[in-house]
Amino acid sequence: MKRIIITVLCITLTLIASAQPANSRVTQNNAQSNTQQGTTTARPATTTTTRPATTTTTRPATTTTTRPATTTTTRTTTTTTTRPTTAQPSGVTRQTARTTQATAPSVSRASIMFPTAVEVPADVAWRRDIYRELDLTKDANAPLYYPVEPQEGRVNLFTLLFQLLNTGKIPAYTYDTSGLENFNASNRMHFKDMLERYEIPFEVNGNSIKVEPVDVPSNEVLSYFVKESSYYDQHTATYHSRVVALCPVLHRSNGYIDFNSPSMSADVQKSPLFWVKMEDIESYLSQNMVMTSNYNNAATMSMADFFDTNKYKGDIYMTTNMQGKSLAQMVNEAQAAAAMSSSEGEGNNSSSLGEDSGEGNLDPDFSSDFSADFSAGFPSEADSKKALQREQSRIEKEIKDFEEHIWSTPVDSAALARQDSIAAATSKKTKKVSTRATARKTTEKAENSSKKEKAPSSGGNAPRVSVRRERH
Repeated sequence: MKRIIITVLCITLTLIASAQPANSRVTQNNAQSNTQQGTTTARPATTTTTRPATTTTTRPATTTTTRPATTTTTRTTTTTTTRPTTAQPSGVTRQTARTTQATAPSVSRASIMFPTAVEVPADVAWRRDIYRELDLTKDANAPLYYPVEPQEGRVNLFTLLFQLLNTGKIPAYTYDTSGLENFNASNRMHFKDMLERYEIPFEVNGNSIKVEPVDVPSNEVLSYFVKESSYYDQHTATYHSRVVALCPVLHRSNGYIDFNSPSMSADVQKSPLFWVKMEDIESYLSQNMVMTSNYNNAATMSMADFFDTNKYKGDIYMTTNMQGKSLAQMVNEAQAAAAMSSSEGEGNNSSSLGEDSGEGNLDPDFSSDFSADFSAGFPSEADSKKALQREQSRIEKEIKDFEEHIWSTPVDSAALARQDSIAAATSKKTKKVSTRATARKTTEKAENSSKKEKAPSSGGNAPRVSVRRERH
């Protein structure tokens, strides 16, 4: 009886052990043909006598070492047909995900921490774009220049821009000969091209470019071109004056020394490097602090606040106009036209030359070709500089007047009524005082005249005349 029970238990365990692989194979190979299903279903019957020993004693070893040998007929088909089809898409998906993650533009932490950088609205009611040149040798703009070399984690503006361009965090755009910014994708500048153009030493390590800190020309960037937009936003009823773009300017000597100058300084050539949009760098400027006072070294602010609060000082060198001319060109043309008209009025030979060059049009080479003939008529360099300063002051006043007149009310009824009431009360008091003074003077005159009449005359026989005043 015991043998029968043991035999039944062994057969039951064998069937259970063989049924689990069969079920797993059936679920995995549900798309196979009927012949393969037949082999999987007949498999347990062929291994009913030998699998119990391997199942009860050495199943872990067979799963790790000898299982491929036991499944030479069906396991191979599943590996070649089903497993590659299930494993290959996952590998391709992972590889595609890595490629997509590498090529996708990363969102910098600086932009997340400083999300308020916005563009100037395009549908504003009034806007005036001007271009300024910031001289970093002046005290007002010195926070953008110092420190020339990195000190305790602090860098100047150009070093910060240089590092951002090297790491590819911000785009830069080529400076056009017209002086206007062009933010099209076709005008985007490559960092390596700038290094080669201005002979800045660098090393290429794979896909990265390494520039030593001593080779960064931060000490030669002595000025910036800044585009400033002053506009009135009718949607929020606010007036703003905001920096839209900036361009660092490199000052380098070409080796020629002017011996006529008292300091014998070398001839310096200005080279604008590139344009960058303020909205692209504002999040990084907010993290870089600068010192704003020579007397209080604890007074600091971020570079973004320095531009937002208009702490910089710069002269206007160009405005956005329909002719696309700089301020110096417009002033020089106006002076040349005035000199031409004055010389024509004096009866010089400029009348015939003006007819040849065309009425109302000024030839750019006219002043150089005929400078000897009209040296007395054309203004000097000092006069041209004064005229340029007057034009700059006029534009500054226009912008300031517009800002002041936005908030001024033409007629304030309350203030006007108050002024009228005060003026009326003052006039009444003045009238009363003047009336009393006039009455007092009249009374004094009458009394004086009556005293004179009452005085005794020299004749003594003259009758006395009394005058009674009647009250009305």
